[in-house]
Amino acid sequence: MSFSNIMDSNSYQGGQRDDPLIAARDRVLGPAYRLFYDNPVHLVRGLGTKLFDADGNDYLDAYNNVASVGHCHPHVIDSVTRQLSTLNTHTRYLHDGIVDYSQRLLATFPDLEQSSSYQVMYACTGSEVNDLALRVAAMHTGATGVIVTHEAYHGNTEAVTAISPSIGGRTSLGCHVRTVSPQLERAEIAAAITDLQDSGFGVSALIVDTIFSSDGIYPDPLVLAPAVAAVRAAGGVLIADEVQPGFGRTGAGMWGFTRHGVVPDLVTMGKPMANGLPVAAMAARGDVLAGFATGVPYFNTFGGNPVSMAAAAAVLDVIERERLIANAATVGADLRAEVARLAADHPRIGQVRGAGLYLGVEVLDDVGLPDRATARWIVNAMRERRVLISVCGGDGNVLKIRPPMVFSMSDVDRFIAELGEVLASLAQ
Repeated sequence: MSFSNIMDSNSYQGGQRDDPLIAARDRVLGPAYRLFYDNPVHLVRGLGTKLFDADGNDYLDAYNNVASVGHCHPHVIDSVTRQLSTLNTHTRYLHDGIVDYSQRLLATFPDLEQSSSYQVMYACTGSEVNDLALRVAAMHTGATGVIVTHEAYHGNTEAVTAISPSIGGRTSLGCHVRTVSPQLERAEIAAAITDLQDSGFGVSALIVDTIFSSDGIYPDPLVLAPAVAAVRAAGGVLIADEVQPGFGRTGAGMWGFTRHGVVPDLVTMGKPMANGLPVAAMAARGDVLAGFATGVPYFNTFGGNPVSMAAAAAVLDVIERERLIANAATVGADLRAEVARLAADHPRIGQVRGAGLYLGVEVLDDVGLPDRATARWIVNAMRERRVLISVCGGDGNVLKIRPPMVFSMSDVDRFIAELGEVLASLAQ
């Protein structure tokens, strides 16, 4: 199952072509752009965990991790407005904002020896920083071979499309890329390493989204360390893609990789970093970054600009002041337990997996096989009850529940009530 097919299972499929906004969108944006849900949602406002459509109806957002500290958080708005009304330029001028934020950000990473302490570089998107991380890894290792999981998604530049098998369609996996299951079996890792070496690519990096989101959400913290050890023994590095699990979402510290007991060589981050503004970063061990940093001048016109840094700093403020990592742990555990309780009474619901406020719920057919069509039906049924979720996984049958981190117990109650009604109608 390709990413494009997974997206199609939760995208506009017809029946509303007379909507003038949809027609205008199709005309000016073209067919590559997709819409969520069979009955698309026309949103005009957001606040906290709620979104509001053009008719004033409120929707419970259980999907959008970009607005991680809640839609339109007043502290983020105030910080951005204040900075935008003062100065916005690029990083070739001195400015306190980027230095102050970088110090705060790097303080959340593991302590290393002085010679290899982390340093950070900025861009606008997760795609850009994953692309940058591949360049840094290749220059450090002298190799180009990359190991990814079967349904990985790491972005949409040419370089990261080549390491994103889940995109599918007319895209193709790079000849320097080998895939393994999200369980990271030792034999699979060993075979991938050997094949890359025998093919002349060598081993540059293992790159993983540490919640294995596109693969179907696999939170098992025991599988990554042995794989990392094998890759490092072959001369490669670990790139932890924290675009999905980072900034406290898993409820076990700031970063997803901490749950796995590993210390990455490079860490990439984006989406929730500035609550919707385009900000991304790559943190790298100094010794890994040295070859690239001394040999290649780096500049990104918008990456690290003062307004983006103000937004990112405000997000850190909110995470700390509102104890959102603890909230992800406690509310996420309650949400997972309640979903599991519902699942126990519905044979079409399989495993309920997750960590913090990131859940995956398997949808199965009558004989226990992945059921993409029913997963899509559930997503659309929840949308009609004004609760927003999505799907993921190689078979497109895993419900993806990934709300803003300000999700509350009352939000859990609403979510469970609506899911319970949907599952009850499914059983009829």
